[in-house]
Amino acid sequence: MLDLDNELKVAEEFWDFLGGKGAYNELLDCFENAGIELRPEIDEYFAKFNK
Repeated sequence: MLDLDNELKVAEEFWDFLGGKGAYNELLDCFENAGIELRPEIDEYFAKFNK
């Protein structure tokens, strides 16, 4: 059995534990910025599946 308060961390709690307070939000920002920057390339890739 797991001690949920001390042995299981998910999402924000997990990333902030690893990287310090605010790490989770910084990680989300990185993924958002990458998605915005790569949007044209991503759209082009998936467009070939819509034919």
